[in-house]
Amino acid sequence: MSALPPYATTGQRIWYYSFRVICGLIFFFLIAPIVVIIPLSFNAQDFFTFTPEMLRLDPEGFSLKHYRNFFGDSSWQSAMWNSLKIAPMATLVSVTFGTLAAIGLSQPHVPFRRAIMAVLISPMIVPLIISAAGMYFFYSRIGLQGTYLGVVLAHAALGIPFVIITVTATLVGFDRSLTRAAANMGADPVTTFFRVQMPLILPGVISGGLFAFITSFDEVVVVLFVGSASQKTLPWQMFIGLREQISPTILAVATILVAISIALLTTVELLRRRSERLRGMSPS
Repeated sequence: MSALPPYATTGQRIWYYSFRVICGLIFFFLIAPIVVIIPLSFNAQDFFTFTPEMLRLDPEGFSLKHYRNFFGDSSWQSAMWNSLKIAPMATLVSVTFGTLAAIGLSQPHVPFRRAIMAVLISPMIVPLIISAAGMYFFYSRIGLQGTYLGVVLAHAALGIPFVIITVTATLVGFDRSLTRAAANMGADPVTTFFRVQMPLILPGVISGGLFAFITSFDEVVVVLFVGSASQKTLPWQMFIGLREQISPTILAVATILVAISIALLTTVELLRRRSERLRGMSPS
């Protein structure tokens, strides 16, 4: 919002500054629970609260012991590697099927497009515990419960809606005359997709893939139902650390996950701006 004009009334000035105060309070309410864990992760003691040394900013009150415990403990490292094995594969499946579904549903001649779209994005709407229970009973009947493939497919089902939404938003400004021109010049559909359509919708595809990766990497409810001890992921290990043994290492892991999420969301924003420039929606 631009600065107030000199002829603004008293009421407009009050609303102008009140609006900013309200936005600041909302931002603080949302960000405070996340920010507070970062300094706590450097606590020299095994506490979940600020010690007197930390409040005095005494260097003796800060330590990297919880980070060393995370990188040195076999259970934490096993959980991290499980997450790194599951999330990329789930993301690949989500991007593949989500992109194809978005392109198909963007065609005006597809019947029942709205109904199909509602079904495909339903994992975002249905409570996660219901989806997890349904996946458990379904996968147990077909022999996928407790397997690596089962967890990957379950996480992919949660990530596909994000890919569909972002790719569909990218296709809104897509000029379909480009694909018709490529077809008139003799390009087959596969060549047209990879040489003409894909470069233009790539920012949306990557953005959806990043959201799918974050969803898989941070997910714990579904993996508790569908996975087994051999598929124990990082969020699952954090859940165990809270339930069975109060380990301050959770704070270090949470800080690392926050840093990863910030990096991925920054990438998403940069891709969004690039997509707008490619479609001529932004002058810079």
